[in-house]
Amino acid sequence: MQIGVVYPQIELGGDPTAVLPFGRAVEELGFDHLLAYDHVLGAVHAGRTPPLTGPYTERDPFHDPFVMFAYLAGVTKRIEFATGVLILPQRQTALVARQAADVDLLSGGRLRLGVGVGWSPVEYQALGQEFRSRGSRQEEQIELLRRMFTEPVVDFAGRFDRVDRAALVPKPTRSVPIWLGGSSEAAFERAARLGDGFIFSGGGVDHATDDWHKVQELVRAQGRPTETFGGEYVMAPWGEISDLTDQIEAWQRAGGTHVSVVTMGRGLDSVDEHIGLLSTLANALDRP
Repeated sequence: MQIGVVYPQIELGGDPTAVLPFGRAVEELGFDHLLAYDHVLGAVHAGRTPPLTGPYTERDPFHDPFVMFAYLAGVTKRIEFATGVLILPQRQTALVARQAADVDLLSGGRLRLGVGVGWSPVEYQALGQEFRSRGSRQEEQIELLRRMFTEPVVDFAGRFDRVDRAALVPKPTRSVPIWLGGSSEAAFERAARLGDGFIFSGGGVDHATDDWHKVQELVRAQGRPTETFGGEYVMAPWGEISDLTDQIEAWQRAGGTHVSVVTMGRGLDSVDEHIGLLSTLANALDRP
């Protein structure tokens, strides 16, 4: 099972000098991947009807995952980069294809594209996309992305996108794997039909395991092999290191293929402190 780390964007405060040492530490300490959350904009929650449901506000910093991963691709050799998750329907599909292809090319095939539908209509409005149709748009986008990654010329006419005999050049050397994330039944069903894997977060490992088994059953019902369908658990929160290792072992017993450890929420306020915790975790987890 692959063990990775979530980039602690909130507690590193958007500090651009923190990205390089943190990314290098993830690789040097033997972790398998770096996962990054995604928001283009944070919004004021007060006075909105209906209220915003997510945890982030106008005060919470984020780096663009594609930009950050392209930067880290040049200073690392081994670790995989995963978006967990990129809010796909608020973006132009062809532009995502270009950005994902370049990160995969520049990193030597190390990108895993995790996508979701998000929760903030403010972001959708600012980016010129419709919020209410985001689930349907994501489905169409996944089909179009795969075609753009693999076909010499794409002629596509959908509900949301039109590509008139155009090509993505250069293409990635493979079809970039597309995983889905979320917590709804619709997300599970969509992933079973269209995805290469699913990213679970929150609720504890027992809850994630129940959902993982549900998704596996949906994959089987689609006539797809579960052996090639990945399952990642983003582990937050956790208490003592023994609790962390117990949860990782439980996820592995459940057949999970990936896990990502969150170092946020533990009172750390510098990149050195986060790297220090990673070092402790690497020893406890017997990272090579």
